[in-house]
Amino acid sequence: MNVATPLIAFEQVGKHFGGHRGDRPVLAVADVSLNIASGEFLAIVGASGSGKTTLLRLANRLLVPDHGTIRIEGVDISTADPVALRRRIGTVFQNGGLFPHMTVAGNIGITPRLLGWNQHDIAVRVEELMTLVQLDPGAHRDRFPHELSGGQRQRVGVARALAARPHIVLMDEPFGALDPLTRDALGKDYHSLHRDLGLTTVMITHDMAEAIMLADRIAVMSEGRLIAQGSATDLARSGSGEVQALLQTPRRQAAQLQQLLPQDDNS
Repeated sequence: MNVATPLIAFEQVGKHFGGHRGDRPVLAVADVSLNIASGEFLAIVGASGSGKTTLLRLANRLLVPDHGTIRIEGVDISTADPVALRRRIGTVFQNGGLFPHMTVAGNIGITPRLLGWNQHDIAVRVEELMTLVQLDPGAHRDRFPHELSGGQRQRVGVARALAARPHIVLMDEPFGALDPLTRDALGKDYHSLHRDLGLTTVMITHDMAEAIMLADRIAVMSEGRLIAQGSATDLARSGSGEVQALLQTPRRQAAQLQQLLPQDDNS
């Protein structure tokens, strides 16, 4: 990965909310500069209200920055058609974000259909992706979202994000609402897809352990500012008290589990 030639670049990006009727504007993102390399898996972590979700939504023009520049493949996205931009970037929402009135096949095929693919190619792609995310097409193709488990809905959400063969996938707390076993399995499965398909992934999470296990690099946000970035080893050397506090939770959990779980007896 060569961050010197980033696939996605935030350059001094800022965003406020409010301030239109005399109320005080709320700072959401403050002069963030961040480069993301092609093929990288970046996790953005931080407490609620730290600005991480706002930063993600700025990347596909769901929000427009007050100042600064965002470039994808070297092109300033303010010059791009926002609908066309979103159709070439895969997005996975928490709880899947599926259209409730559409079947699994309809949900997965929606972006290719909007892009003008023919019905045969859409059907082939839907079957291919359902197999890829480990959902039996025959058993699930014609089901509706309410007929699926939480983990199945997220698998459909991942398949939908990949349907138009994007190079970039944005994920907003994609596994946060799942039970621990499903979350672990789906995280590992997505990481394999990221690697095998050569994707560039930006994932928002509040879970530092998840970020450490899945991402190549972690960016830490606080009160709208990027306060640290790097590998888990880099962050462990950070002098920031907030970064150390985020790292302390998985450390403490690991130590407690070591004490509480019985040791393997290999004798």
